[in-house]
Amino acid sequence: MSSESADPLYWIRVIMASNRGTLMELGISPIVTSGMIMQLLAGAKLIEVGDSPKERALFNGAQKLFGMIITVGQAILYVWSGMYGDPASIGLGISLLIVVQLTFASLIVLLLDELLQKGYGLGSGISLFIATNVCETIVWRALSITTVNTGRGTEFEGALIAFFHLITTRQDKFKALHEAFYRPHLPNLGSLLSTVFVFAIVIYFQGFRVDLPIKSSKYRGQKSFYPIKLFYTSNIPIILQSAFVSNLFVISQMLTTKFGDNFFINILGKWTDAEGASRNFATGGLCYYLSPPTTFYAIIADPFHTIFYISFMLGSCAFFSKTWIDVSGSSAKDVAKQLRDSNMVMAGHRETSTVHELNRYIPTAAAFGGLCIGALSVVADFLGAIGSGTGILLAVTIIYQYFESFVKEQKEFGGGSALFN
Repeated sequence: MSSESADPLYWIRVIMASNRGTLMELGISPIVTSGMIMQLLAGAKLIEVGDSPKERALFNGAQKLFGMIITVGQAILYVWSGMYGDPASIGLGISLLIVVQLTFASLIVLLLDELLQKGYGLGSGISLFIATNVCETIVWRALSITTVNTGRGTEFEGALIAFFHLITTRQDKFKALHEAFYRPHLPNLGSLLSTVFVFAIVIYFQGFRVDLPIKSSKYRGQKSFYPIKLFYTSNIPIILQSAFVSNLFVISQMLTTKFGDNFFINILGKWTDAEGASRNFATGGLCYYLSPPTTFYAIIADPFHTIFYISFMLGSCAFFSKTWIDVSGSSAKDVAKQLRDSNMVMAGHRETSTVHELNRYIPTAAAFGGLCIGALSVVADFLGAIGSGTGILLAVTIIYQYFESFVKEQKEFGGGSALFN
């Protein structure tokens, strides 16, 4: 598979912060994979990890070493599988050079993540890389000067650049304006404006929360609030949903390439590529109904597809959000324990009724928040927002978390700006 063909990993690149044909080809995949495997080994008691700083440092070191091994393995696999052309055609020397480039670039990503974990910055490396990748995609698709031959003539990839190019070169200005806003399979002004709109809506919803009054059971007069946000589980629902669907799409495309005539493979999904597009499009099977309609015409022309996709997005995000609070230690029972350990109780309620009171809010916030996340992703996809609905939601929620962390540090250190007061 050459680098000029449709990208088979297009769907998973958002959550892996990777870009095809760049040094960030592997993205955060080695970090996530090594961390996941080591956590599974520890959870299954196949390796013993104590609570002492020395043992935790040893565990983290082993995780980093495992990440380096995975980096080399993935780099070799990418080249061997033909992502950059047939290895026999490009030669052993070029193949080794590509492997070395991918390996060293990913090792730098591992080191940057380590720096952030050591406290030389805000947040985690994984979140930062995902947000940076999505923002870079939006800026690139708005301002890219790369040219694409579409059959309608040579066009610029960037939506803003294409707008000025079409207005100045086409005789029919109205038709040029229409094409700048609605051209298919390439970034357009409609997508760019939709992206800005979705950004604003997600930021607006970030402010929705319920503040539950709490007080100290030890010190009289000490009061505070425990906030329960609408997005109680943050971006976890869309990450889990996207990871599930993306892997399904990748597997379906691989099977279609090898066994395209098989009836059962076609039930899973049929795929085709479009001229000038960087990815394949599902045209049938389960994957077709799990992928968003690409145009307003497609939304109206196939209402069953539209309804199925909306139902799946809303249901899966609500399910993942509701499930996540139980496995991540953020359920009502876990929060009540945290409050009890901090000698805090809910104002106006007995300590024994804290769990019952929290259960009125937390499961509802998790499910409804996941539902809203899914709805916003659907809206972004239907509007054709640049970077996909998943990418925009991830970017906005991560950036908002950074903003909150920055505000918190400003308050702790007595920051002087009126913006944070």
